[in-house]
Amino acid sequence: MENYEKVEKLRERANVTYEEAKQALEECNWDILDAIILLEKSGKAKAPQQESVFTQKESKNINIEVDEEKKSSIGDTFKRFGNWIMELIEKGNNNSFCVIKETKEIFKVPVTVLVLFLFFAFWVVVPLLIVGLFFNMRYQFVGPNMHSVDIDINKAMDAAADATDNIKAEFNNAVSKEEK
Repeated sequence: MENYEKVEKLRERANVTYEEAKQALEECNWDILDAIILLEKSGKAKAPQQESVFTQKESKNINIEVDEEKKSSIGDTFKRFGNWIMELIEKGNNNSFCVIKETKEIFKVPVTVLVLFLFFAFWVVVPLLIVGLFFNMRYQFVGPNMHSVDIDINKAMDAAADATDNIKAEFNNAVSKEEK
C-alpha cells in the first residue's frame, strides 16, 4: 500500500485532515495502527466506543457462575423433592389402615408402616390380607387426610370384602348341595 493510500485510510478512519494524517503517519514510520493511537492520545481523533470483549479467563468466570446457578437449581429441586417426601410420610403417619372383624377393630397401623410392609414383605402381606377376607375381616383407611380419598378407597375395600362373602356363600351352597 502506498503512503498516499495510508494517509487516505487514516484520514477516513480517524476523521482528521490530510495534513494531520500524513504528519501522524510520518511520526509513526507509516504504521497506521500506531498513527491512530497517536491521534487518539493527542485528542485529534476520537477513540472508538468501548465494546464488551471477554478474555478466556473472564469466560471461565461466567461459566462458573452458570454452573453455580445450575447447582442451586438442582439443589432447589432436591429440596422440593425432599419436602414432598416428608409431607407424604407425615400424611402416612397421620392416617391409618384398620383391620376390622364384625364391628371390633382388631388392629390399626399407620399407612407409612403398611407401605413399608408391602415394599419389603409383599409376598407375605398380600396373601395375609386376602386370607383375612375369608375370615370375615374388613379393611378400612381412616384419618384426617382420608376424607377426599375415603369414599373411593373404602368403597373398593368393602366391595372386595362383599365379593369374598359372595364367593364363600356360593362355596357353602355348593358343599351343602353335595352333602344332601
